[in-house]
Amino acid sequence: MGSLSASLNIAAQSLDAEQTAIQTTTNNIANVNTPGYSREVANFEDNPPVEIGNLTLGSGVDISQVTSLRDAVLDLRVNQETQQQGALNSLVSSGQQIQSLFNETSGAGLQAPLTAFFNSLSALSANPSDPSTRQAVLTAAQNLASAFNQTSNNLTQIQQGEDLSVTQSVSQINTLTSQLAAVNVQVVAATGAGQNSGPLVDQQQQLLNQLSNLIDVSSINAGNGSLTLTTSSGAPLVVGGQSFQLTTQANPTTGFQDVYSQGTDITTAITGGELAGEIQTRDQQIPSILSSLDSLASTLATAVNTQNAQGYDLNGNAGGNIFVPPPAGGVGAAASLAVAITDPSLIAASGGPAPGSAGDNTNANALLAIQNQTIDNGQTPLNAYSNLVFQIGNQVSTAQSNQNSGSLVLQQLQNLQAGVSGVDINEESANLIRFQSAYTASAQISGIIDTLLQTTIDMVPVTA
Repeated sequence: MGSLSASLNIAAQSLDAEQTAIQTTTNNIANVNTPGYSREVANFEDNPPVEIGNLTLGSGVDISQVTSLRDAVLDLRVNQETQQQGALNSLVSSGQQIQSLFNETSGAGLQAPLTAFFNSLSALSANPSDPSTRQAVLTAAQNLASAFNQTSNNLTQIQQGEDLSVTQSVSQINTLTSQLAAVNVQVVAATGAGQNSGPLVDQQQQLLNQLSNLIDVSSINAGNGSLTLTTSSGAPLVVGGQSFQLTTQANPTTGFQDVYSQGTDITTAITGGELAGEIQTRDQQIPSILSSLDSLASTLATAVNTQNAQGYDLNGNAGGNIFVPPPAGGVGAAASLAVAITDPSLIAASGGPAPGSAGDNTNANALLAIQNQTIDNGQTPLNAYSNLVFQIGNQVSTAQSNQNSGSLVLQQLQNLQAGVSGVDINEESANLIRFQSAYTASAQISGIIDTLLQTTIDMVPVTA
């Protein structure tokens, strides 16, 4: 009787274990398309043996635990690569917006108005006393000034858009860190209670991956499944069940929002994620382009004004400014560039005030010659602009190349990650059949032992 009861107990335990394995497999299949889900495995473990006399007998099977399959190294590499991709995605997106402002084939940019301005001076040189030709010079100068203004203003708008994106990214980061802190508490509680924390760890990793797309994150396993997160420079983000909110504060010099952690400005220390790309575009790339535009507008306006002052207008008077003099130092010159005169007769095409000099084109030729003078950092106006366009295109091309190569690396890492944590329907189906067969066999054993027990009971004589 005792051995039959023990056998029945073993069969019952087997039924429970196989049922747990079937449930785990079913859950895997149900979550095959769930983002971030890690495949779970029911771990079978034989029970401690029982010694009866000189015999050592097995006592059945049990499920020690249900675990989620993850590779910590792969998870770390995916998060690191995600940080870089986040920054590159931001740089490419903003770079394409900037590049569209200098798309000469679509009519955007400064090359056409620059060329038109010097072409108008060439026409003036051929016919310096013609009023319509003189008016064409003023019109071309106004168009050039407007092109500088529009390009500068558009760059400033993109810069302001990036500044807004910085505040939005900080808000998203704070939301994710708060959620991560809450999940940390749940993971620790589940682990401490001996429960399966796999689904909660999946949530942790999903939130961490989203966070990595926004900012550079360094994660440390603090024990019991809890994660401690900081930026790569050490600014705290999450410690146990507490999150540390980032804040933004207007920079008194630029007016743009700087990022603070616990009262410390960490703006320049952010190196990964979309936030890093937004900051780099706002604080480095666009200011550099604006500086080059300002330099070109300032040097061109100054050169034209200086040369016009060397000649004489149709009235025989010394020439004055054609463009409004640019600000000292040239800062903001592109945004403020404007034509100073409306009377075309004030253009000083002549080289001297003598009577009959109205048809003289000496100074008109000198004005035209500015297009071949190295007035802007050793470059002619058109060369300076062409080099700027080339630099912008090169930056976007480099970012796109890095984005594409990084995307391939990230995809490979995700594929490796899926090989460890992903659900394979074929494998799970095979497991389901295997566990079902074991369950059926255990049920049959239970039935047989039950029959044997009943037979044994029936064999016992009934006493009065």
